[in-house]
Amino acid sequence: MTTATVPRPGVGAGGAQRLDRIAARLARVPTWAWAGGGLIALMALSTFIRTRFIGDQFWMDEAITTGISLHPLAQIPGVLRYDGNPPLYYMLLHIWMSVFGSTETATHALSLVFGIATIPVGAWAGWRLFGRRTAIYAALLFTFNAWLTAYAQETRMYELMGLLGVLAAAFFMLGFVYGQRRFLPAFGITLTVMLYTHSWGTFFFVGSLASLIPALIAAEDRRRFIRDAAMTFFGAGVLFLPWAPTLLWQAAHTAAPWASPPRFGAPILLSRDVMGGDRITMMLIIPAAIGIAPLLAPSRMRTREWTAAWTLITLPTATLAVAWIESQINPAFVARYFAPVIGALLLLIAWGCARAKLPGLVAMAVAIAFLSNPATYAPKHKSNMGTVALEMAPLLHRGDKVLVGQPEETPLAWYYLPAGLSFYNTASSGPLRDPSYMNWVNAVTRLTNTNPVTTAAALVASMRPGQQLLFIRPLTEGAQNWQAPWTSLVRRRSAQWGAALTADVARGILKQIAWAPHHYSSACCVANSAVLYRKSP
Repeated sequence: MTTATVPRPGVGAGGAQRLDRIAARLARVPTWAWAGGGLIALMALSTFIRTRFIGDQFWMDEAITTGISLHPLAQIPGVLRYDGNPPLYYMLLHIWMSVFGSTETATHALSLVFGIATIPVGAWAGWRLFGRRTAIYAALLFTFNAWLTAYAQETRMYELMGLLGVLAAAFFMLGFVYGQRRFLPAFGITLTVMLYTHSWGTFFFVGSLASLIPALIAAEDRRRFIRDAAMTFFGAGVLFLPWAPTLLWQAAHTAAPWASPPRFGAPILLSRDVMGGDRITMMLIIPAAIGIAPLLAPSRMRTREWTAAWTLITLPTATLAVAWIESQINPAFVARYFAPVIGALLLLIAWGCARAKLPGLVAMAVAIAFLSNPATYAPKHKSNMGTVALEMAPLLHRGDKVLVGQPEETPLAWYYLPAGLSFYNTASSGPLRDPSYMNWVNAVTRLTNTNPVTTAAALVASMRPGQQLLFIRPLTEGAQNWQAPWTSLVRRRSAQWGAALTADVARGILKQIAWAPHHYSSACCVANSAVLYRKSP
């Protein structure tokens, strides 16, 4: 008896055989091969997307970071007493710059490396925790995420903190939720590195402590669970002790006066600045909720899925809640600091969308289409100081003075202007010993106590005939974000200095020589104008 092969609809017998052979060959491809090839392709694509603006001008935070990191390695922790951050990233950047240089592209490249590394790490975490489909979705989310793309082109520690957040979330889940105790030391070490990378590491420390609750509820041996948790967190705390006195001193003297206490806009910040927009957020959150919601039912309590879902929800929520509460006293609640929670958020969304099947697949496809163009959410121009400096540099001479209206932009002006200049800012009473970093110690008090009229008179009086003064003033007209204690004071002091120098021009003491910029490209973060004065004979 013979069996006839029925051709597939629309495919001849020969075509069906070819398709079967192709399918058989694909089935023989090892998992590591297609997974590795896919990850390499996504990393290459992400590299292309995340280098669109990699050579863009610094804004002030990047110049501060670069200036601090250019100090000798052993001096960096001491300089950071005046800044407010831990030393690890600055020391890594110092080493990186010793090899690749201190240009914008070179320093941005370090962040790019950390950002690209989140893709394989996120895929590994998704696979280990929830399986193949979640791994694929996680790899896609980490490839196209708006926050990771934007900060992969910024010389700050945020991208490193994002990578550490992915690792910490994975190790935390594997160690405490899945009971694989060999990952607990890895979590403790990662947590310690986070504490030494950014001040929000302390918020993640407390948030991860709160996230132990679901796993504690589900634990069969709670005594051992508590012992493991105590040893892990105590170990991280002990390793952080050498920096703790500096952290406490920074908290008391170098708060963030440039920010206002947050209200209830955290979901908006997450939606627009982390996910890339409200539409993308809704596209991903709805199917993710469809996939995760059944696991949260009381009937599923103490199951692994229930514990994993509640843990991944608690980890970012508790971290953000702690940061929000503390920021009512010392405001530090901005989207660029959300790095520690990016990993848990994207893993949760990937898992939910994978469980939602078709709705999740459609949501992923649409979100990727929106996020594939970084120009829609990543700033092309973060400042215009480089442009101002390019126009003014040919007119400046060694020994000329530079007055910066916004004190924390002094390192930015120092980075772009020629060497041999003497720097002042509106919070200083004399020339700055080291203009490569910002002294945030009691900055509001110092700026409040300055008298622009008398200080301007002393500065101009100290100038020789023919010597020049470059006044760089922040553009604040019409700005809606200059209402915090520090920024509102900077705005007022800059205007007072401008008035004092204009009065000296009217009296013939100074002569206006030039101004800049003659062409202004909109900047997302900081923008400046500049006027060059010369002392009259």
